[in-house]
Amino acid sequence: MTIYNLGSINIDHVYRVPHLVRPGETLSSHALETVLGGKGANQSVAAARAGAEVRHIGQLGRADAWARDVLVGAGVDVSTVALVDDASGHAIIQVDDGGENAIVLHGGANQLIDDAFIAGALDAAIVGDWLLLQNETSGIADAFAMANERDLRIAFNPAPMHADVAALPIERCDTLILNETEAAMLAGDSGTPSIEAVLQERYPDVRIVLTLGADGARLIHGKSGLSLSVAAPVVDTVDTTGAGDTFVGYLLASLVDGHDNEIALRRACAAAALSVTVAGATPSIPAAGSVDEFLEATPS
Repeated sequence: MTIYNLGSINIDHVYRVPHLVRPGETLSSHALETVLGGKGANQSVAAARAGAEVRHIGQLGRADAWARDVLVGAGVDVSTVALVDDASGHAIIQVDDGGENAIVLHGGANQLIDDAFIAGALDAAIVGDWLLLQNETSGIADAFAMANERDLRIAFNPAPMHADVAALPIERCDTLILNETEAAMLAGDSGTPSIEAVLQERYPDVRIVLTLGADGARLIHGKSGLSLSVAAPVVDTVDTTGAGDTFVGYLLASLVDGHDNEIALRRACAAAALSVTVAGATPSIPAAGSVDEFLEATPS
């Protein structure tokens, strides 16, 4: 099975700072690194490093063709990544001495993807393949429709979250991956304190995965009554940038490879934990061998 990932490709400008800049403050950085980023690109790299067959669907400014080469080096198929005359998407990222980050994002070429481009990119997809989606590109609603027409399984990570996400046909997803803030926003003002209960009732056929940061992750499935929790391994945090994307890529790759839900969660949590011990987004995503070794050495 192939994972088709309609996702952002950004150029990340990562500034190391003593603390996140405050309103009105001018702050000198310790260092600057320019690397491949974007939720889509990060998740493609993570899934590929986890061992999955991944084809990325996206657009990148011609001046940043080097970023496509980085994807290739990670094992990602870039035959459906177009070089265009517009500016690439990019992010200005602050990372403080405690490993926390703040990000300013410009969509650029990621927001110029149209339905004809998506349709062409999915021409080779067959029944049983996966379409992975985030929320940093244009064409998300069209991609949902095309995936359903082709009987593709959909994994959706609706980040960055906004109100329009609730109007998408999320009930057609196989897997929905949310952090706590995104889950609360999607549940809305439901009149009940249980966000999980709201999401299970609203999307009973969807496998819902909640990422909980240092507390690990939970997987719930309303129709089957399945509920699993996995703790996050304890590590020394250097930089949390890309940890969530590492989780998504490893989770989906593990499911595609036939692992059960619990093992897929454990691999994803372990990969995310390893990623925060290294600075940067794609540079921090570990290889499958490192994750498996880490799991063997870490008590469950």
